[in-house]
Order: sequence, then C-alpha cells, then structure tokens
Amino acid sequence: MGDGLRSWLLAGLAWFVSLGIGGNALRAEDATSDSWRKIAPAFEPPEVFAGKLGEYRSPLLLDDGRPVRTVDQWQQRRKELLDYWHGVMGAWPEVITKPQVETLETKRRDNFTQHKIRFALTPRHWTDAYLLVPDGEGRRPAVLVVYYEPETAAGLNDQKQRDFAYQLARRGFVALSVGTGASIYYPNKEQATLQPLSALAYAAANSYQVLAARPEVDPRRVAVMGHSYGGKWALFAAALYDKFAAVVVSDPGIVFDEQRGNVNYWEPWYLGYEQGVSRKAGIPSPTNPRTGAYKKLVADGRDLHELLALVAPRPLLVSGGSEDSPRRWLALNHAVAVNALLGQKYRVAMTNRSGHTPTEESNEQIYQFLKWCLATRKQ
Repeated sequence: MGDGLRSWLLAGLAWFVSLGIGGNALRAEDATSDSWRKIAPAFEPPEVFAGKLGEYRSPLLLDDGRPVRTVDQWQQRRKELLDYWHGVMGAWPEVITKPQVETLETKRRDNFTQHKIRFALTPRHWTDAYLLVPDGEGRRPAVLVVYYEPETAAGLNDQKQRDFAYQLARRGFVALSVGTGASIYYPNKEQATLQPLSALAYAAANSYQVLAARPEVDPRRVAVMGHSYGGKWALFAAALYDKFAAVVVSDPGIVFDEQRGNVNYWEPWYLGYEQGVSRKAGIPSPTNPRTGAYKKLVADGRDLHELLALVAPRPLLVSGGSEDSPRRWLALNHAVAVNALLGQKYRVAMTNRSGHTPTEESNEQIYQFLKWCLATRKQ
C-alpha cells in the first residue's frame, strides 16, 4: 500500500476515533448506575492523546493492505490476526471443555465459601487453586484472577492490594484464583511447542471452563484479570479466547517497549523462548539479542495493539501505573477504532496511578468497572 493511502487511512481513523462515530449510545439504565458514574471518565483519553494513533500499523488494514470498512471484513481481519499470532506462538491443544475438578478443602470466610480445588491447566500441568463462592442463589458473574500463585489474590498472605479474588468475592462475584509459578511450558521446557504466554492463555481458557461448569456461574459473564505478570497473562487470554466477557490488566505493559525493563516480553518465559538458545535476562542489545517469537514479532512490525483490538467488542480496562502511562492511549485508540466499526462505544478504558503497585483507589476503579460491565450493564 502506498504512503498516500496509508496516510489517508490513518487520518480517517483518527477523525473516526476522536468523534466516536459508529458507537452506540449508552443505555439509560447503564448511564444511571452508580458504577458507571464512578468509572465513566476512564473511557476518555487525555485531550493530548484523543484520536492519536501513533506509529502502529492499523489493525483495520488487511494483510494485503486493503482497509477494513465492514463488520464482515473485520471478521476476516480478525482471523488473519489470530492465525498470525498462533502461527508465531504455536497452535493450542484442544481446550478441556469437561474439566475434572477435585475439591481438596472447603471453609467459610466472611460472606463466601472458599474451596481449594485441583484441576488440569493443560493436559500436562495440574494446579491447586482457590474458588471463592459468595453467599446467594442463582447464577452470578465471575472473574478469573491470574498471578504467580493463587494465595495472593485469594487474600491468604499479606499482599493486601493484590487480593483481587478476595475483594471480588466479598462484592458478590464468584472468583477463581489461579497461579503457575514464574511461567508454564507446554508440553515441557525442553521441547515447548507454545510460547509461554500462549501456554498461559491456553491455561486461562481451561480455567474458564472450570468456572463455566459451576452452577453458581453465568458462563456469559466471566472476566479475566491480573496484575503485572498476571496482566500480561490476562491480556493474552482475553485476546486469544473470546469466551471471556471482559478483561482488566493492571500495569503489564500493553505494548512492546524496550525502554522499560519491566515490559519484558522478550524474556524466554514470555515470548522469547527458543529451543537450544539462551540469553541473559534484560533488555535486548547487540550483545544480548532478541530470541524466539519476540524476535519475529518485532521484525515483522507487530505489536500488542493487535491483541488489544482482538478483545473488541468486549470491555477492556487498563489499570495503568509506571509501565502504562496515559501515552498508551496511542495503542488503545486502535481498539477504540475497531469497536467503533462494530458499532460500540464505552469498551476501552484506562485509569492511571504513579507507581507499579496497585493502590486502594486503582483497585476500587477495577471493582466498579467489573461491576458495571458484568453485573450492571446490559449484556
């Protein structure tokens, strides 16, 4: 595609995003909800970034360079994106749609019941997790919370601002807290056929099935969320598995950024895995080059804004900190443009804090977002 056509398309998308054309009006019952009033400002970028798209290649361009102008064309483009990312990261095994779940322990806590359970994250990896079921009757929304280990999110240690599953259960959500350690390799570390972040997304898909099978859970209203490492995991899970109804990522680094050491997708436990090749931990350099899928993704000019676009039209919240400043709207605006094409507004939100560590305020914004998009907003 010529530079002139590309410039015209990008200018058109920027105008489209800045005006919000194509988005449906907010329903009256949504607009009057207390949760909406609390999180509504998060859906508007700062004026300096409104409608700006940065240097990212638009996800609304087909591989042959033609612009996507219809919903049917977006479905074609969506398949192109999924085929590309799975092709680079490895094809998943079949999702475990009939999980075998063992209950190891049950106890009462506050206003919910805690079940320690065991199930298969993959056909080769079993895990212990905590399922928190609030009191009440009927099917309810649920949230899969992913992190290094399940105790933190379940509120079973002293990391209080990371106890997301515990806080969500207290607020009436069924919550499943899952961990894997530093990463997961499928089928094993020596001969992995999946990049670790793709394996984690596959594990999240299998965890969704555990939640969806519960009689207390509405399978149409299951979100995934995580902080930092868990945020990377949650983003890939929602992008690659569309049964998740919403996603929250807390400061994972939502684009590749080799200026920031914590946005470390290049590491072998994320996207830099390559059989028989090792590299030192740290930012890529001439003496410590990129490896694995990450090397190809960068060489091909790909970035995570494509995964953000794949989440559309499901609600997405970036709870940004030191790694995801307001400047990340340059990537998020591409997801806004995809949602607009699909006739949707109020699907992409971002909050910001100064540091990487979650705060009471940033967590409350997360809970209000999930309450709005899972429990209040009409599906």
